[in-house]
Amino acid sequence: MISQLFQGFGQTMLEVGAALAPLLFIFFIFQVQLFQLPLRKILPILIGFLFTFFGLSLFLQGVYLGFLPIGRLVGSELGALDIIWLLLPIGFLLGFFSAYAEPAVHVLLHQVEKASGGYIPQKGLLYTISIGVGVSVALAMLRLIIGMSLWVFLIPGYAAAFLMLCYSSKAFISIAFDAGGVATGPMTATFILSMFVGLAGEIGETNPLLDGFGMVALVALAPILSVLTLGILFGRKERSN
Repeated sequence: MISQLFQGFGQTMLEVGAALAPLLFIFFIFQVQLFQLPLRKILPILIGFLFTFFGLSLFLQGVYLGFLPIGRLVGSELGALDIIWLLLPIGFLLGFFSAYAEPAVHVLLHQVEKASGGYIPQKGLLYTISIGVGVSVALAMLRLIIGMSLWVFLIPGYAAAFLMLCYSSKAFISIAFDAGGVATGPMTATFILSMFVGLAGEIGETNPLLDGFGMVALVALAPILSVLTLGILFGRKERSN
């Protein structure tokens, strides 16, 4: 059992090491040329790199062993439901909680609240992004059920986003497009995506290769729209005061 859990773990560590090595190399160059930090300050940074290395290695190993298989299994079981329209509320809940638990989203929220001096609260922005992702996953479910093209959602969605740019503040515009990127982090790109691939193999005439993908594009769009909406509401509140 233990050997199965760590099967391929060495290869995973090599992949993570190859990704982190350039960052560590650049840090040492800056340390020698510019920073020249004392050892007591370098040591916590190196320990942080070490924690990151093992954390990412264990996370990716968990993705390969757990998230991807269970996502496909859940998708296959959902595709066998008698009441197929139940996929819409189920998709909303899965999307909401995947964004709510997304580590990259929480990093963004912390940085936003810190940079804005508390003007943009973490909780409000977290619920805004999570609701947007929930709606996008539900729409992706609808796309699978009806067999609609991805362009039907993307073209009007981005057109609406560009229109909303005219009515939102610059701060919220920047946050919105960053939110679209961080929402498609490891939670969405592993469990939710693998679930859609499994689901597409069970519903009607859908093709897992053609219809199981594209959900991430909707997830990237949804936080942009929801955060821009929040920015417009903030702007109206400021004008009313």
